[in-house]
Amino acid sequence: MNNIFSDNLEKYADTKEYDRKHENFLIDLPLILEWAPESGPIIEFACGTGRLTIPIAEQGHEMIGVDIHQGMLERAKAKAIDKNLTIQWFLQDCSQLSFNQSSKLIFMSGNSFQHFLTNEVQDALFQSVHQHLEDGGIFIFDTRNPKMDELSKMDEYEEYFMHSNGMQVAEYHKETYQPLTQILHCETERRFLNGTKIESIEKDTISLRYVFPLEMRRLLNEHGFKLLHEYGDWNKSSLTAKSPQMIYVCQKKGSS
Repeated sequence: MNNIFSDNLEKYADTKEYDRKHENFLIDLPLILEWAPESGPIIEFACGTGRLTIPIAEQGHEMIGVDIHQGMLERAKAKAIDKNLTIQWFLQDCSQLSFNQSSKLIFMSGNSFQHFLTNEVQDALFQSVHQHLEDGGIFIFDTRNPKMDELSKMDEYEEYFMHSNGMQVAEYHKETYQPLTQILHCETERRFLNGTKIESIEKDTISLRYVFPLEMRRLLNEHGFKLLHEYGDWNKSSLTAKSPQMIYVCQKKGSS
């Protein structure tokens, strides 16, 4: 299977700026820690710069982080070294893992599931999780809830903020949803300002796949997972049509 992620990683080129935006977002951490085993490694898929890998390791858990983006993984490694933490890092496609490690808990957060754009790659991801999860082991992941009243219309909006390089930024977004593929195409133009003068412009795109709740339940069942919990956010709210996310806590079948 070809790596379909290589053309969908522009959003993650600036790892320092990514951390500025995301590293203090830890609303998902408590739920994941609830399911952390007392012993053995925990595997994080799409670990990025270690936003969750590192604080879980700081709690004393043995951690393995997997990501396909070398720059993100290098930043994660550097942050772990600064904190004197020993973490195994693997630069691999999560849907095609090639290491001999298994775990009682695998998790993937930050809506990373939406990067798996085709049915075939989604299948490969679930097979990869199943292969590296012990019988009775837990898989936790999230994805955005497809709210059709929002997706059905093209969305354009602006943001203004101070960049990690110290410059003021005006950021313009355009998002278009393709219902036949269930993919949202996002375009961003980032203007770096010196007063009112534009010093430079950056552009990036990203495509994100949406999955519907009944579709997800069928996928989990077909790939050997029992659905334990389905939430509408990381605070364990019930999933409704208006929920921002879909959070899944699943168990690999085959446990006694």
